[in-house]
Amino acid sequence: MKLIYRITIRLALILLPIITLWAVIFYYTMVAEINDESDDSLVEYAETIIRRHLSGRELPTLNSGSNNSYTIVRLDSHDANEPFMTFHDEMVYIPEQEDTEPARVMTTVFMDEEENYYRLQVAMPTFERDDLISAIFWYVVVLYLLLVLVILVTTTIIFYHNMKPLYRLLAWFDSYVPGKKHVAAPDSQVLEFHKLSVAARQAVERAEVYLDQQKQFIGNASHELQTPLAVIGNRIEWLIDNTSLQEEQYVELSKIQHSVAAMVRLNRTLLLLTKIDNGLFPEVSNIDLVALIKDELEQFGEVYSHKGIGCTAELPRSCVVEINESLAKVLVGNLIKNAFVHSASECEVRVVLNNNRLQVSNKGDEALDPELVFNRFYHKGGPSSTGLGLALVKSICRYYNYKVSYSYMEGCHNFTVEW
Repeated sequence: MKLIYRITIRLALILLPIITLWAVIFYYTMVAEINDESDDSLVEYAETIIRRHLSGRELPTLNSGSNNSYTIVRLDSHDANEPFMTFHDEMVYIPEQEDTEPARVMTTVFMDEEENYYRLQVAMPTFERDDLISAIFWYVVVLYLLLVLVILVTTTIIFYHNMKPLYRLLAWFDSYVPGKKHVAAPDSQVLEFHKLSVAARQAVERAEVYLDQQKQFIGNASHELQTPLAVIGNRIEWLIDNTSLQEEQYVELSKIQHSVAAMVRLNRTLLLLTKIDNGLFPEVSNIDLVALIKDELEQFGEVYSHKGIGCTAELPRSCVVEINESLAKVLVGNLIKNAFVHSASECEVRVVLNNNRLQVSNKGDEALDPELVFNRFYHKGGPSSTGLGLALVKSICRYYNYKVSYSYMEGCHNFTVEW
């Protein structure tokens, strides 16, 4: 998950409870304020009625257009100890509406000069108040959602704008290929990003120095090994061809000759890797991969015919790629050879070429480590395996900016190259 999304989610998890609490408190505060206003109106209306009743003046008419209503009931002395003033909500009948409506009701008890007790019940319809509360509720909900959205969007935009130096540095890392020319790491006026850029440049410079030293060492060592290996191989052949050997001596010399041949192959592969890393294959030509694949399948089919390995190929009529001819043979040959070498007897190798995509598959008991499978000297056996075949494939793909990948599905190893 990207950093900007992680921060946005965490910010939302923190803000949502806070803003929700604010919205709930605000809503109930407004409702309480509206109820207080209604109760104050009821108190004023009740005081008017009580004053008129005590002074003997005419009481307000019930049909005054306000839909307010009241009742005055004389109480017995034993009922006079009712609560002085209470408020509650109930359904009351409104004559003007000819229907029952929700109302806020206040009940109080008062006494006249003759010490007679009366219970006054005043009712005020609340349909307007309920409409107002409903409107406030939806306004709070909309305001809540807009506030959350605006905060998150604004935070994301500000964060993205301020993190641009980091994204430029990450893009630079993605475009960086060891051993190739590259522009300097982007710098920034922000102190933390500046330190990160400096550290990145220093790390790349150290890596380039180590890589050059490694290439030089491998190249020099491989060149120096060529002559003695050739001399050893020639002397072994001379001994086998020109001396009388006992059977045990002949077997031992054959084993030595086989080991020397493996060392020669390894040395040749290391030299090839060094040349690829140093960019010594600048010439390119139009290579038909279909013809190349057919030749390699025929060659390896004959070499490994004793294993009874079958082969199926799904190929178009032609597929021309601009690539160095030698590297094309190494790329295709190593992928196909790897499939034959690591296939059990009577299994099948499958090659599919379409849409600028080459896939070579073979059966296998267990998956390989996708993080290590293209590393040098990583292999799981094989009589002629040096562990450098797939490393060569990776180096060639990196040289031409191809994409190479490995997957294990339904008991098959799948190596895919896309360009």
